[in-house]
Amino acid sequence: MSAVTYVEAIVVGALQGVSELFPVSSLGHSILLPAWLGGQWQRDLSIGKDSPYLAVLVAMHVATALALVLFFRKDWVRIIGGLWTSIRHREVRTPDQRLAWLLVLATIPVGLAGLLFEGLLRDFLGKPVPAAIFLALNGGVLYAAEKFSRPSKKAAEEDTVDFSAEDTMVLRAVTVEEATDVRLAKLRVGEAVLIGAAQILALLPGISRSGITMVAGLRRGLGHEDAARFAFLLATPVILAAGVLKMPTLFAPENHASLGPALVGSVIAGIASYISVRFLTGYFETRTLTPFAIYCVVAGIGSLLFFAV
Repeated sequence: MSAVTYVEAIVVGALQGVSELFPVSSLGHSILLPAWLGGQWQRDLSIGKDSPYLAVLVAMHVATALALVLFFRKDWVRIIGGLWTSIRHREVRTPDQRLAWLLVLATIPVGLAGLLFEGLLRDFLGKPVPAAIFLALNGGVLYAAEKFSRPSKKAAEEDTVDFSAEDTMVLRAVTVEEATDVRLAKLRVGEAVLIGAAQILALLPGISRSGITMVAGLRRGLGHEDAARFAFLLATPVILAAGVLKMPTLFAPENHASLGPALVGSVIAGIASYISVRFLTGYFETRTLTPFAIYCVVAGIGSLLFFAV
């Protein structure tokens, strides 16, 4: 297969960085864009078991995960610290400790499913027509979640949180992120695992990881802001672990010509991801999934008509 060029890597990197976090499916767009462009782009950017393009996408996913780690760095310090103190003292007492364990447990289902089925699903469904169908379905699910989800007590609760369980009672400023994490820590274990398990559907090209996770969060009673934050926190270890696990494929002899483009594309993907998560965390404070739902339905049906007719 042909090596990925620098121009292709830059375009795909920007696309990956945006579509991985926007609820529109990065994998679906990574399949559909080359098919729409055709010609050399379609030949170079073909997903397959030994495709240089797939190896480049792996590097871009790692860059996206690192951007998420950078954006939520203060939060991850608290959460990882909570996990460490929980293990050390054999207790789950504070919100940070509980949230840390909820994230661990909620990540297990998609981690196992990814190891077992990701390659199989990609090989069989990594084509324009299935990606178009699932993209349209993704939009339908997002729209249905907004249409039929009802305000819940959890979403309507006041932002006032109780920090009485902390070791010190000295008054201090509570950040918005801490308040959100206290609300997330109140999720039951079963609820958190179900939300995390929703990421399994993102193995289907066209189904958005962040979108489907937010939908699951909304259905369990989270508000848009809390659902988005939980989705991004859940996605970080999954994307990073999957990328690191597959990273050696990028350094295979047949992919050496794509190393330079992969590096440039990854930088672009990381920057685009950081900008995207910064925008989306503010966007979902007051807005909904509806615009993304409409886009996915239109783009999915349009692509299906283009490739199937």
